[in-house]
Amino acid sequence: MASASLQFFAFILALFGVFGDIAATLLPNWKVNADVGSNIITAITQMQGLWMDCTWYSTGMFSCTLKYSILSLPVYVQAARSTMVLSCILSAFGICITTVGMKCTRLGGDTDSKNNACFAGGICFILAGIFGLVPTCWYTREIISNFLDQTIPESSKHEPGGAVYTGFISAGFLLIAGVIFCSSCFKRQQGAWIYPPKQHHFPSTEQESNAGYSLKDYV
Repeated sequence: MASASLQFFAFILALFGVFGDIAATLLPNWKVNADVGSNIITAITQMQGLWMDCTWYSTGMFSCTLKYSILSLPVYVQAARSTMVLSCILSAFGICITTVGMKCTRLGGDTDSKNNACFAGGICFILAGIFGLVPTCWYTREIISNFLDQTIPESSKHEPGGAVYTGFISAGFLLIAGVIFCSSCFKRQQGAWIYPPKQHHFPSTEQESNAGYSLKDYV
């Protein structure tokens, strides 16, 4: 029962991780303009994401521009696009697989098949967390390095936006869920190795004595 409740808790964490991963991939506020210096600009907030750039104007208007050209983007943005999409796909696969392998569901067949499914789903969650953590770290590093660069004007400096923090939290949820699923299956298999099922050995002395008795009778 404790293992089933732990798997259910990990499944809830994985759901939050999947939704956060998808939201972080689609949100346009991976980096926002930093309020430094005394320059007066028309726009209130300028946001840049993986797929579009958006701007809030002081007049209340909101406009977004899609990034159609892939080759014109920096390398870290291209890498963030591919890895975040891959993270979303792997996390979605993990949700489907663990739904079959969880103990609280009636899918998946016998116990060994369900344990293997849970382990495979946990691996998917761990890989999804890694693929979601790498681009957020790389993107944050580029923002900080540009912010500390003295050659870049203050009007062109940015800070990490809400999508980056969402990506960090979602990757943490996916990693924790994957570790819980893998460890629960590993503990059960290890217990089966340490405590193997007892085999009942029937004594054969009585049969041997009967066989000997029958041979003596024939002699």
